[in-house]
Amino acid sequence: MIRVRGLRKAYGETTVLDGIDLDVPEGAVFALLGPNGAGKTTTVNILTTLVRPDAGEVLVAGADPRTDPDAVRAAIGVTGQFVAIDQLLTAEENLALMADLHHLGRRAGRARTAELIDQFDLQEAARRPAQTYSGGMRRRLDIAMGLVATPRVIFLDEPTTGLDPRARRMLWETIRGLAAGGTTVFLTTQYLEEADQLAGRIAVLHRGRIAAEGTPGELKRLVPGGHVTLTFAGDADLRTAAAALDRPVPADSLTLEVPGDGSVRSLRLLLSTLDQAGAELESLAVHTPDLDDVFLALTAQEATR
Repeated sequence: MIRVRGLRKAYGETTVLDGIDLDVPEGAVFALLGPNGAGKTTTVNILTTLVRPDAGEVLVAGADPRTDPDAVRAAIGVTGQFVAIDQLLTAEENLALMADLHHLGRRAGRARTAELIDQFDLQEAARRPAQTYSGGMRRRLDIAMGLVATPRVIFLDEPTTGLDPRARRMLWETIRGLAAGGTTVFLTTQYLEEADQLAGRIAVLHRGRIAAEGTPGELKRLVPGGHVTLTFAGDADLRTAAAALDRPVPADSLTLEVPGDGSVRSLRLLLSTLDQAGAELESLAVHTPDLDDVFLALTAQEATR
């Protein structure tokens, strides 16, 4: 649904994007992760036809934002960092306004407005001015307005910034629902937990370059420090396992910690070794680095290049 190759953008002497590549399949939730100033919003602005790149190839829903911006705009919805709703209008009026701008027609516009009011749980507030809404409700309305024309791709640029934990989790459920319905979601965020919870694939953007890309699990395995905690029912099994795995026998404990990346392949090998040694395992727990560890490690590596 989105294909980017060698994307570059500079403002004067400042290079914002330094040759990035991205691939986002249809119906996926893709997260672009990075700190302030990493180039996330610039990337979104280019993909949504708001900014022209200096170099590179870009396709969004099969169209080039530079040569066929109308085709791209017809296929996408956009929710920026800041809520873009009319505070004096109600939810119904805001959505009806967007329906008019998309030339849906009176009957189709009313039907789409009612559908989105229900989908985003805004029924009770539908006829109240938006200035009376909570931050989470305003953000839900903002996203709903971007979906009036039923886009194939929606861009959410740091959609939960400033929201409290409850409102953030409610919005996560909304995003999951969009993806389940077949909408491709391109998400930028500073919240590592958010990317971990929502995205099937994540790219870490740092200083205008992609530091790493993969599933959350793949990214976590890039960082050392993962291990498997093995718990045994008795001392004999513990000692047998320690000998088979060449690990020291712990004092006053029936557990062993074995370095591992948590992959299925490594777990199979570990369990096979224990089985061949005749060590009876009671339980195991896999511990892998989280995305905070991954991000800090990747950006530290990039900073030294």
